[in-house]
Order: sequence, then C-alpha cells, then structure tokens
Amino acid sequence: QVHLVESGGGSVQAGGSLRLSCVASGIPDSYNCMTWFRQAPGKLREGVAAGCVGGFSKYYADSVKARFTASPGNTKNTLVLNMTSLRVEDTAMYYCAYSSRRLYADDWNVESEYNSWGQGTQVTAVS
Repeated sequence: QVHLVESGGGSVQAGGSLRLSCVASGIPDSYNCMTWFRQAPGKLREGVAAGCVGGFSKYYADSVKARFTASPGNTKNTLVLNMTSLRVEDTAMYYCAYSSRRLYADDWNVESEYNSWGQGTQVTAVS
C-alpha cells in the first residue's frame, strides 16, 4: 500500500518562496507519477505540477509555469516542489498524489488517474 506524507507548507508574504516535499513509501519499481494538486476554499482541486518516472518528465499548470519547479528529492521516492514568486491566489491546501500509471501531458492532472493521496499541507501567501 502506498503511503504519502507531505511537508513544508506555511505562510509567507506574496512574492516569497516555499519548498514542499512529498515522501512516498510502498511504491513498486515501475513507471509512475507523483503529482502536486491544490484546492482553495470554494474551488475545485487542480493539478499543479507532476514528476513522472522515465526521464523524470515534468508537467505544470499554466498558472505556475516559470514560478514552480518539481524535482526529485535527495531520497528515493521523494518529489519536491519549489515555489517562488508566490501569489495570494496560490493559497490552498496542497496534496501529493501517486499514480501507478505512466501519465502524459493530456492526463497528468486528471484526479481519477491517481491511486493514493496524502493528507495535504497548507500554503498561504498574504499581501
């Protein structure tokens, strides 16, 4: 069974930076994707950034391109999200999700493709 634990959320001034980490356990050695989703109050959950095994392909939501970077962590099965130039509208609960499928540009942000979810970590950017 896959277990995901997120860390690194917090509150920062708009324009600031935060680094989120997601550590996964129980992942088999096969192609998969780990992805950050977020959900703001009153809004639908949306995909933010994905890192997929196999050349570490990355996918990003248009709203975070050039500001957020997904990368492998220093330990196995860790996905890091470096967030810079944070905006008030980035405020949300951020969730890590795991898919046992190899996902691509047209389906990386589809929630139903993901098997496991973390509990989430809150990110707040204040003006």
